[in-house]
Amino acid sequence: MRHVLGSVVGLVLLAGCAGKISSLLLERRARGPLDESASVAQRKDWQLEPVTQTLEQGKVEVDATFASSTYLKEFFSNRDLFGGFAGSNPYFLENLVFYVKIANRSTERILFSPAEFILVDDRGNQYGTINEDYVTAIAEAHAPVSTMTRGVIAEARPGYFGVGLPIGKIFAAKPQGRFALIKQSSLQGGFLYPNVVHDGLIAFWSPSIRAGSVRLLITNVRTGFDANGLPKISLEFPFTFRVPNQ
Repeated sequence: MRHVLGSVVGLVLLAGCAGKISSLLLERRARGPLDESASVAQRKDWQLEPVTQTLEQGKVEVDATFASSTYLKEFFSNRDLFGGFAGSNPYFLENLVFYVKIANRSTERILFSPAEFILVDDRGNQYGTINEDYVTAIAEAHAPVSTMTRGVIAEARPGYFGVGLPIGKIFAAKPQGRFALIKQSSLQGGFLYPNVVHDGLIAFWSPSIRAGSVRLLITNVRTGFDANGLPKISLEFPFTFRVPNQ
């Protein structure tokens, strides 16, 4: 029995140590100069100012708030919002996160997609929003193998052929709590009808660690739809955030 357990645990450790990095983490993380690539998506506890800004066009009002690590810690610990999933901030220092609120004060419906929002730094790099799959990939890359192994061993059960381990759990486990928090809090695209207010978080790769400012572009907010359902107006809301003392 000990021989079987030792062999399987050894396999788990070997699999963990030799595990492949998610292809999502191997992608080029910004559109910009190649010589900036090494400074992108690094761990940095960003501080930006002003923290909150508001812009209005065509009776569409957009608030953009820089979500610092302190902000996110308090946000995700709110049980009134997240119930049993409330807990730790699911994002990492490799991410830059904003809270966005869009209020349609007009008499027309509007249409937007967070996938079209853009972040641009002053180093010539451009970033698109990232979804929960990218954040989950970071979580899996950071997860210590020893922690996973201890959890698996705790669920070991003796059987006729020796000690049985939950192999399916070893290779299929996903951080569901983190996934759920991101899904619940993310800004969702689609139509907003008159007098509807919608809000949520959007995330990007951390910009170049040498950046002194970033521009958040809430772009292609469509309205004024004709009889064929085609928009006649496209709005853009540019927000500039500065790195203090730089």
